[in-house]
Amino acid sequence: MTYCCAIKVNAGMVFLSDSRTNAGVDAISTFRKMLIYERAGDRFMVMLSAGNLSISQSVREILQTESVRDPESGDPITIWNARSMFDAAQVLGAAVRHINQRDGAALRQAGLEFNVSLILGGQIAGEGMRLFLVYSAGNFIEATTETPFFQIGESKYGKPVLDRVVEPEMPLDEATKCALVSMDSTMMSNLSVGLPLDLVVYEAGALASDRVVCIDQENPYFEMLHKSWGQRLRQVFDSIEGPQWNGEATDVPLKVCSTRHPPLKKITQADERVI
Repeated sequence: MTYCCAIKVNAGMVFLSDSRTNAGVDAISTFRKMLIYERAGDRFMVMLSAGNLSISQSVREILQTESVRDPESGDPITIWNARSMFDAAQVLGAAVRHINQRDGAALRQAGLEFNVSLILGGQIAGEGMRLFLVYSAGNFIEATTETPFFQIGESKYGKPVLDRVVEPEMPLDEATKCALVSMDSTMMSNLSVGLPLDLVVYEAGALASDRVVCIDQENPYFEMLHKSWGQRLRQVFDSIEGPQWNGEATDVPLKVCSTRHPPLKKITQADERVI
């Protein structure tokens, strides 16, 4: 399994992925899920992948040479000459469909689904930053102000903090911290997500980035974040008043009568029915 997330705020973008592909008692495998495409001053793109490793590896392999036809001129469009991130996402979708046509039937005969999810984000000179989520069919959606982040893989454990914290106006360092907390929460709850992590932070308009980090168990910032997040969560939990059941003084009673929804009816005899 894996977990990848990408966050787009006004100040820039954050991309984070783990490297775990298999986890067992005595079998742990790693494969890095992130690729960076950069032509400084012209374009900067990051791709994250999750799903069947053979599929995602094949898509990665052909993406640099895959092309779609320009509907007006008929010229081939690749990720290196695309004039927009939308065109680049179309090229990635075409690469996914290419691999599906090549390998999909054989996979299904072997009892395997064609399963891959990809995130593509970045910026091409002449337009703003854009972020896309590409599905197994090669179709895709784009992040908006209302949905400024995407997740793929084991996403449920790291989603609550993103839902509560991420907003377009937040500083880029705050978005980076949020992504790392999301990853830490996922790693705490699922052993199939693990170190090392790949982190890329991109500043809007830069068309290049040197904020590229591989985080392992010796990284001091991530170790601090892991300990601090756990300690602060416990402190917040302990600071919340417990429920009062026996008439103790409280401003926030739990056991109150609802005008719309009465408590559940107890069944006390064999012939009783709820309805």
